[in-house]
Amino acid sequence: MSDHLLVAAIDFGTTYSGYAFSTIANFKLDPLKIHANQAWNAGGRQLLSLKTPTCLLLNEKKELVSFGFEAENDYAELVLDEKHHDHYYFTRFKMRLYQAKDLSEEMRLEDVTGKSLMAIDVFGQSIKALKDHLLKLLDTEGTGVKPHEIKWILTVPAIWPDSAKQFMRKGAEKAGIDDKKLFIALEPEAASIHCQYLPTEKLKGAAEGFSMTETGQKYMVIDLGGGTADITVHEKLDGGHLKELCHASGGDCGGTSVDNAFIQMMVKILGAPLINLLKQEDPSAYLDLLREFETVKRKIESTTSGKVNLTIPCATINTLCEKHQNESLSSMIEASPFANQITLRGDKLRVDADVMKNLFQKTINSIINLVKDILRKPTAHDVPLLLLVGGFAECPLIQAAMKKEFSNKRIIIPEESGLSVMKGAVLFGHKPDYIASRVMRFSYGTDLSQPFNHELHTLSRKRSVNGEERCVNVFGMIIEKDKSVPVGHKVRQGYITMRPNQDHMPIKIYASHKKDPTYVDEEGCHLIGKAGIDIPCPSEEERSVEVEYIFGNTEISMTAKEKLTGFTCEATFKLI
Repeated sequence: MSDHLLVAAIDFGTTYSGYAFSTIANFKLDPLKIHANQAWNAGGRQLLSLKTPTCLLLNEKKELVSFGFEAENDYAELVLDEKHHDHYYFTRFKMRLYQAKDLSEEMRLEDVTGKSLMAIDVFGQSIKALKDHLLKLLDTEGTGVKPHEIKWILTVPAIWPDSAKQFMRKGAEKAGIDDKKLFIALEPEAASIHCQYLPTEKLKGAAEGFSMTETGQKYMVIDLGGGTADITVHEKLDGGHLKELCHASGGDCGGTSVDNAFIQMMVKILGAPLINLLKQEDPSAYLDLLREFETVKRKIESTTSGKVNLTIPCATINTLCEKHQNESLSSMIEASPFANQITLRGDKLRVDADVMKNLFQKTINSIINLVKDILRKPTAHDVPLLLLVGGFAECPLIQAAMKKEFSNKRIIIPEESGLSVMKGAVLFGHKPDYIASRVMRFSYGTDLSQPFNHELHTLSRKRSVNGEERCVNVFGMIIEKDKSVPVGHKVRQGYITMRPNQDHMPIKIYASHKKDPTYVDEEGCHLIGKAGIDIPCPSEEERSVEVEYIFGNTEISMTAKEKLTGFTCEATFKLI
């Protein structure tokens, strides 16, 4: 018997977030009968109503006021009433986990006005807002499902480090989700699983007779979200499973990088101080500007010519220009580098189509280069199919560029590709063994000391330990990068106590970008976490412990037992 009646997935995105769910009964009858919230209040605009912006508004007591579209609108009202100074407003903060070099639970995030809070609280409150919204909907619909009967899935990019995945898990715990009921889904994998269930007519670019579910079918999943491009390669196996052919890779070239290019264009016209003033003094106008660009961004095609119209908060921007620059908006445009390409007509900014297209170019080039790099790998060179998923994959310019650059490949875009990850995460929750094996992104190892070898080891690392010459900080390999491992793959290693009556054994775990690193402190190698093993019934004698590291799942885990007695040791694994 299953310990849950329903699987609920939270897709926590850089730009937009949402949730979806289905019962076990529905999954058995029709796997694609997945419910997503249809009623996000878009503040008068029906823009991506199945998801809501990843925006969080807290009051002076750091309590939730609102999340999503409501948070955008509530904060804009607070600013107009000049009551926002004691509030905290966070937006588009997910990428900070990817960018942070030394991620820890002590990390802080700054809101739009520079006030900071603990990052774990910001993520926790955001996940809680989504969780509570879902629970309320289940209650309203009279499902009768209780919170303890739900299996929760939280999506994260596959290219995120282990520490960022652990951070999201901690955030979900803060949100009140039971750790034992929570599972991490990797975003491109979830999208891949969703597309395995879709009929051919819902796969744009698929020819008649084409099947993604055919055994031996290889394809690249290119998940283009708000923050990242997250790419993996799969092969369909017998028995309905998928095998990862090369480890996930990608970069920060999602849809928000195009938004940033647009803002930089506006900075060249108005200047950075004026853009910052617009953000602070009239965030609703700044928000309208970004929302308008978001709408236009989805309509620009490779064939678009002439002028592209953007309806902007002209009166607000013009007032700021006259107040702080003693110039009108129109004269500032005429004095900018875009004088011959951008004009103002009423409240419309008329921009040359080529200028708008150019805002995408750097991001498009980055995505194409990432795909080319993967296709050069021996395990991926013969992949015939590129699957574009994620909200940014719906952009016509992206689709046209990919078709042009990879004309010898079949390009497939599923219907509602922006929902592929969210719905696929639900399917993954029902069938977590759908991915049969994964490829290691890093080499993992521990910090060891070895008998000193003058031919192998660096002299500066020589230490005398109990009268023996030893080399310190040696990378003790647990598992190497690029190794393909089945789900639940176990690697056993033995450790011994170093002193009498030792009751706790600390083990430092490192990850390296190299296939065969030598030392734990060399370039490309970093500490990812610390394992702690409690020794049962400490004694004078030397004690041996066998640690079992478990790889191939979406997260690393471990167990431990004492060799002599077979007793299970309490083992904790805390990522840095």
